[in-house]
Amino acid sequence: MKKLLYIFLFVFIAVQNVDAQNFPSQVWHDGTLYLSDGEVYKGKLKYDLDNNIVQLQSQSVQTYSSSSITRFEIFDEYYGGIRTFYSLPYDINNNDYAVPIFFELLTDGPDITLLCREYITSDPRSMGMYSMYMSPMYGPPMTNSSKLAFDFYFLAEGEITKYSQKKKELLNYMEDREDEVKLYMRKNRLSHDRRGDLLRITAYYNQLKE
Repeated sequence: MKKLLYIFLFVFIAVQNVDAQNFPSQVWHDGTLYLSDGEVYKGKLKYDLDNNIVQLQSQSVQTYSSSSITRFEIFDEYYGGIRTFYSLPYDINNNDYAVPIFFELLTDGPDITLLCREYITSDPRSMGMYSMYMSPMYGPPMTNSSKLAFDFYFLAEGEITKYSQKKKELLNYMEDREDEVKLYMRKNRLSHDRRGDLLRITAYYNQLKE
């Protein structure tokens, strides 16, 4: 009986920790907001990439859309550094009509710029063993946990293109230095679809082109 009690307490604490998890878009950050009319504001910022808005908290809370913003910068304790987002025109619905939406700048270069957009998605794998202990005795089964995921984009020759996160496509972007890039990835054990690794690969390619 004690063993079951310990298991229940362990599961309960795990659920509490999952529920308490905050993602970068769900908290306020120290930051700077640059508007299209030239105004600059500093304060607490919260961003919403789904709706392409930024909230500024100073004496009150003001909401700005991507159409009125050129860029914003935040200090993100989640990642431990400055993150910069630009409002750039993009044909999000493939209807030949571009609208300004927010992209995070990961690395910039003369040939290729790497951008991304984050989103929150369910991650049933992260619940793992905890869901085994759910039963009518303890209540309904746990809901899925969540994780942060990313869509990546390349800006090249003035056009923003969504990256399929396939290695072949990545190497096509860098085909003039493909052998060097492949060697760099292999030596450093870098993946073609992880945020930090993709940033390093793109920065290395741009370095080769300088």
